[in-house]
Amino acid sequence: MTPTTPTTDTPYPIAGQTVVLRPTTAGHVPVFLEILGHPDIALWWGGYDLERVRRELLGPHGYAVELAGEVVGLIIYREENDPDHRHAAMDLAVHPAHHGQGLGCDAMRAMAEYLFRAKGHHRVVIDPAAQNERAIRSCGRAGFQPVGVMRSYERSTDGTWHDGLLMELLREDL
Repeated sequence: MTPTTPTTDTPYPIAGQTVVLRPTTAGHVPVFLEILGHPDIALWWGGYDLERVRRELLGPHGYAVELAGEVVGLIIYREENDPDHRHAAMDLAVHPAHHGQGLGCDAMRAMAEYLFRAKGHHRVVIDPAAQNERAIRSCGRAGFQPVGVMRSYERSTDGTWHDGLLMELLREDL
């Protein structure tokens, strides 16, 4: 894979092997609230209300994960543009009714490919909770490698802190 020149920030659909990532719209808000409110997801993504979903998940860095036209998850990315530390990070949530089908892995690989080719990044990171074994396995299947545990990294909805596992994918790994 050769480096490419980053393109415009105009979002467009991104095709994976089985999923399509579509830029988020206000119409996605109810299904995102349903996904993030599911107990199996809220454990890791707690604290999302209507305003937080609108503020953090809509816009040019947010995508709905679709399977055959149905929204089954969401994926967002952030960019660090300091030239000496340039990279992208992503977060993903797939509704538990669709776990175990490889959809999260497919979505992560499609987003990583977009971040490498269209946005010109050479490195993408993801940081699942260190106790979220399902997410860690999915990230590993997508090609992400563990870097290390970040202690007391993220606050839970109950106010306690839990560890995160930093994982990375380099352009040449995909």
